[in-house]
Amino acid sequence: QVQLVESGGGLVQAGGSLRLSCAASGSIFSFKSMGWYRQVPGKQRELVATTGGSTTYADSVKGRFTISRDNVKNTVYLQMNSLKPEDTAVYYCYADQNYRRNWGRGTQVTVSS
Repeated sequence: QVQLVESGGGLVQAGGSLRLSCAASGSIFSFKSMGWYRQVPGKQRELVATTGGSTTYADSVKGRFTISRDNVKNTVYLQMNSLKPEDTAVYYCYADQNYRRNWGRGTQVTVSS
């Protein structure tokens, strides 16, 4: 079973930056797609960024967030710049393998105004 562990969340002021990491238990070459979602209490989980056959971003983060992957470290990153209070959420990493979506436990990002 795939295990995904996120890290890098925290409290940051508006305009600041954070880099989230998602370390996978196996080779990320086996994953059809990896990426990040985020969720605010009371709302649905929303897609932030994906990487696989193509790289996509939510409109709300385009130009501010960058997803990347290190195939040697089996890790996917989310560089978040120019953070806004509305970026506050729990960020979840996912990986698709064998038609199954695997999730990490999430990491909290809080942006103060």
